[in-house]
Amino acid sequence: QVQLVESGGGRVQPGGALRLSCAASGSLWSINIMGWHRQHPGKERVLVASITRDNTTNYADSVKDRFSIWRDNAKNTVYLQMSRLKPEDTAVYYCFAQSMYGPYWGRGTQVTVSS
Repeated sequence: QVQLVESGGGRVQPGGALRLSCAASGSLWSINIMGWHRQHPGKERVLVASITRDNTTNYADSVKDRFSIWRDNAKNTVYLQMSRLKPEDTAVYYCFAQSMYGPYWGRGTQVTVSS
């Protein structure tokens, strides 16, 4: 079992920045990939960014030059720095962990970009 706890969502003006955190606990040894998905109202959840155990990263094209993902292994935490935010980044952001037992999800955190 893996437990994920997200923090850092909120409301920001266009052009602003937010940092999301995802703290993992449980069977950490089983996790291969961690990252973030987001879900716009009425749409499917889509990948935003991911990071592997060897720190290989992957980003959605829509965020590639604005978001950055990294991990702090000492804190078992993955971070998503979001910069130059746009209204279309408004969504619920979900932390995920892909383990040998399957995918695990956090409860989600709302990010709202609005003036």
